[in-house]
Amino acid sequence: MTSPLHSDSVAVHAGRADLTALGVHAPPLDLSSTYPLPDPERGGESYEAMATGGHPLPDGGAVYARLWNPTVARFETALAQLEQTATAVAFGSGMAAMTAAILAHTAMAGRPHVVAVRPLYGGTDHLLATGLLGTEVTFCAESEVAARIRPDTGLVILETPANPTLDLVDIAAVAGQAGDVPLLVDNTFATPVLQNPVTLGATMALHSATKYLGGHGDVVAGVIACGEATAGRLRQVRAVTGGLLHPWGAYLLHRGLATLPVRMRAQQDSARRIAAWLAGHPAVARVHYPGLDGDPRGLLGRQSRGPGAMVSIALRGGFEAACRLTTGTRLFTHAVSLGGVDSLIQHPAALTHRPVPAHARPSADLVRLSIGLEHAGDLIADLDRALAATVPPRRSS
Repeated sequence: MTSPLHSDSVAVHAGRADLTALGVHAPPLDLSSTYPLPDPERGGESYEAMATGGHPLPDGGAVYARLWNPTVARFETALAQLEQTATAVAFGSGMAAMTAAILAHTAMAGRPHVVAVRPLYGGTDHLLATGLLGTEVTFCAESEVAARIRPDTGLVILETPANPTLDLVDIAAVAGQAGDVPLLVDNTFATPVLQNPVTLGATMALHSATKYLGGHGDVVAGVIACGEATAGRLRQVRAVTGGLLHPWGAYLLHRGLATLPVRMRAQQDSARRIAAWLAGHPAVARVHYPGLDGDPRGLLGRQSRGPGAMVSIALRGGFEAACRLTTGTRLFTHAVSLGGVDSLIQHPAALTHRPVPAHARPSADLVRLSIGLEHAGDLIADLDRALAATVPPRRSS
């Protein structure tokens, strides 16, 4: 739902409207695993309401923390305001959120077919390919979505910018191709600061909240921003499967949202500078960064408000050079994940995308960089030194 406030102000104040009435300045943290019941009948009715995708009854109690938690609800409210949606549903991880979305629109809807635009995060690709959730998947390019939809298609999934190649996918165009089929957009790389998929025609905007939303590498979570009808399905799956986010994680995420716009802009500024520098480095064959090629389809600005803070590079020295680079940096930590205040570097084909079939896996020469809040000059110096080791020494004649 659109707010009259700038997103910077929304990030600071969202989910805090009742704090003055409560007599507190910081949001409270509720760690209760169970709650007192008024009586068996009202308690049972409240339990049923939550177990079937609703909210606790005002006079029925929250009953049990697997079903609902007020700290989690605060974070959901705040994220929904940033994403300009009616509500949001939080989970214990990004993959738990993705699993719930798939189940809610395939098993619950009796439509087991999923259309997915590649590339995707490796975990999502793997989950779909295994058929573990009773689904059949058709992977395709952005332009092929309409042709791949069948009468039993329950969901279309895309990620933009895509992991790890930073490909931009036209959300509105895919939504048009999907028609009445729900569309889920993984918005992890862009964050609500740069992109709001539901305003562009998507049904759901999913985040691995572990990444930019938390921003400090100390929480694992997932969240889906959407309309109330969709949220009811997601909450029902969450209640039955036990996927609710822990309140401590929700507390950290709610706190992280307040600085998200500031962090995102600063990290993006550094990423722009680093991507431009990498484009001129002799050890680098190609830089993957939105807008570096001039944005031929005009998606930056029309769809998103910036290219983000992720950069991927293909190295002239191939896999061996990629290994030298990932293990040779000092400021960049060699680790999976992304979006934190510290910079990370990793090899997608060997790690996050290892389960993806070889024909769809990122190339062996590709390295992914998550740009943090360190000074861009220091990060460039770190990369320059490590890249020097990727160039084989010349043989003497």
